[in-house]
Amino acid sequence: MSDSPPLSALSSAPLPGWIADLAGRAKAIDGQPPFSDQALVDARRGEREVIAIGEYAAALLKTEQPAEAELVVDPELRGHGHGTALIHTLLERSPDDLLVWAHGDHPAARALAARFGFDAVRRLLQLRAEVRPVATDPWDSAGSDAALRISTFRPGTDEDEWVALNARAFESHPEQGSVTRADLEDLEREPWFDAQDFLLLKSNDRIIGYCWLKIEAAEPGHSEQPGEFYVVGIDPDRQGSGLGRALVAAGLARLARRGIRTASLYVEADNEAALRLYRSFGFADHSIDIQYALRRFTSR
Repeated sequence: MSDSPPLSALSSAPLPGWIADLAGRAKAIDGQPPFSDQALVDARRGEREVIAIGEYAAALLKTEQPAEAELVVDPELRGHGHGTALIHTLLERSPDDLLVWAHGDHPAARALAARFGFDAVRRLLQLRAEVRPVATDPWDSAGSDAALRISTFRPGTDEDEWVALNARAFESHPEQGSVTRADLEDLEREPWFDAQDFLLLKSNDRIIGYCWLKIEAAEPGHSEQPGEFYVVGIDPDRQGSGLGRALVAAGLARLARRGIRTASLYVEADNEAALRLYRSFGFADHSIDIQYALRRFTSR
């Protein structure tokens, strides 16, 4: 194969089917999926451009400012300039601010960032912990407020209330706080979605917190997948009252009942309160995702 990659092909069509195979090959080698769930949802709706080199390198580009991209190169074809070609095309398609996620702190990603003048601006930690069997549901002794109860998400009923609470709970978060009902409904159609793994904390039938778990089928060669705390949120008016701890405990109990032995979650590296909470449950560093931005934009 020539070291000079072919010209990138641009498409705004729905996500090509081969993207999933490419992402799976990369995850098997890197240990991390190259694309976030939201990026894939956006691309399937035609809201991200698919920039592809054959079927062995691809980027998903959101051009709405600030532009954001995630990219991957087939592990067997790295070192041939395909990543460089993708970055060149991303810069051409995004004349203003550009953010790029690197899922996993890989040397190749750091080298590309340095070459093109990107700085690391966000660090997202993946933590993991052992899931221990539980004899009783920890929520039974979580608090004395008889009005509080745990239930599960009801598709077709709870969407609007959850979206509104999620926006309040993550008001300052650039991704989670902007989740729409359409985003949520797309995620409900994902093969891993199970409403029984979407725990809602209610007070007098009003949602005041939630613990959404993601459990995917085991990959070939693996006995199980880690159970992921997809998102945990609490009504800002009820934060600091121990409800977050109770929800995490309830989530771990649910994973234990599902036979999951390892739990994972993602948390911003500068979210000290959340890190203290999760580390108190035995969560430890596993990997890191880094968001890069061009220096000329981060210095504004």
